[in-house]
Amino acid sequence: MQRDQLADFLRHRREGIRPAEVGIPDGPRRRTTGLRREEVAMLAGMSVDYVVRLEQGRSSQPSTQLLGALARALRLSDDERDHLFHLAGHRPPPADGVARLARAGLVRMLDLLGDTPALVLSDLGEVLAQNRAAVLLTGDHTGLSGDRRYIVHRWFTDPAARAVHPPEEHEHQARQLVADLRAAAGRRSGDPVVAGLVDRLQAASADFRRLWAEHEVAVRRADRKTVLHPRVGRLLMDCETLMTPDRGQQLLVLTPADAEARERLDLLLVLGVEEFPTGTTGPPAR
Repeated sequence: MQRDQLADFLRHRREGIRPAEVGIPDGPRRRTTGLRREEVAMLAGMSVDYVVRLEQGRSSQPSTQLLGALARALRLSDDERDHLFHLAGHRPPPADGVARLARAGLVRMLDLLGDTPALVLSDLGEVLAQNRAAVLLTGDHTGLSGDRRYIVHRWFTDPAARAVHPPEEHEHQARQLVADLRAAAGRRSGDPVVAGLVDRLQAASADFRRLWAEHEVAVRRADRKTVLHPRVGRLLMDCETLMTPDRGQQLLVLTPADAEARERLDLLLVLGVEEFPTGTTGPPAR
């Protein structure tokens, strides 16, 4: 771990970000054009004291999870993120596969979308990043581990994951998830990560085995879903999926499909964060 270089790099990246880039008002009393340490701490979900110790070269070695959070908070490019990992004494996450971080450009788009719920997902349906509106709508799904980080695995193995949609939409949602996974399996033929996920799902769920045997293939790009929210009720949402050129990551944007859903989403944004148990509020509406 190169503490001094890491500290210098973090300071320079923090000072190089305009607050507006991360959705923070750029008020007249700011004495610097960059972010404050407490703002980085808030964006990364860590203590201000730890950010201070990192920038002063006094910290213990940060974990890969913490580095990922810093990379997102500081809007690092892929190259900058890899450099951050090297300075901290870790191998960077692979350029492909399940351990990737959300691309910096997609994270910036989350910020720009503001009160429109949006998420960045991997091609296997891991939630890599969410904006505040998406967390309010479906809960925070970025901290899951093991097979639970895959939307499709939660859908077929955890009844609570299906509660976010009404029962009449369950078959449609299940078919979409399986068809999308088969499309990813085709693109990543021979990938043991995908093969292992499919094998574990077949062992765990008769419903998954039934749908997988039908060989439906479809990449999800647009759909309409009903979200059942515990505080504001039913929201009919249009879902648009924008894919990166290599199809490795997706930006999922959720917009109200009618005036009632718009009013309920506006109310939810005013009410603030619901106390969701991590990972139990169901998959994002896709």
